[in-house]
Amino acid sequence: MLLLEEIFKTKKIQQSDEFNLRIHRGLSWLKQAFLLDHDPDLQFISLWISFNAIYAQDLGQSQDKQSLRQFLHLICQHDVDHRIYSILWDKFSQAIRMLLDNQYTYQGYWDYQNKKIGLEVCKAQLEQEKKKVAKALQQKHSVDILLVLFNRLYTLRNQLMHGGSTYKSSLNRKQLQDGCQILSALLPAFLYIALENADSLDLGKPFYPVAQVS
Repeated sequence: MLLLEEIFKTKKIQQSDEFNLRIHRGLSWLKQAFLLDHDPDLQFISLWISFNAIYAQDLGQSQDKQSLRQFLHLICQHDVDHRIYSILWDKFSQAIRMLLDNQYTYQGYWDYQNKKIGLEVCKAQLEQEKKKVAKALQQKHSVDILLVLFNRLYTLRNQLMHGGSTYKSSLNRKQLQDGCQILSALLPAFLYIALENADSLDLGKPFYPVAQVS
């Protein structure tokens, strides 16, 4: 964290106010998340807010998915030190595989439980995703793995933020712990890459820009 904060301070004058605001907000929530190791529920929420602060734009849901893909593609494209590659394929490959294999982080499972889709559709979609993941794992395609991974993490996020989970519940501990570990590794890498490539990763005005109260 200290290194990221120092890099931010030294580069701040070279970057746009909008970019600086995103980084400042992202760092503030990431810093808080690192103080919450004892509480995976609150740590995950803080990590997700940090991620949102970095990349989110004022778009509809379908456009937001495209925005996420573009952001992850740009991040991986500028990952010249292979930080993300190392996280995905070396340090946390087992935790990522377990999260992707967990049906409770798959939104289709909950859509079936809530009778939004039938069992056969649920199974077919899950099988299609498994094939996509297997291909990405075989080819070590980081962007595809990150997209599926963040879809799974988004389901966890929804469970927490929409009251679909009991605080400190034993039922989702493993998923939350894995999610916190992975995000705690990825977000500093995202921030570092963004700071080193501000021209390419300046995503413009964030949600809720700073407004002066009159």
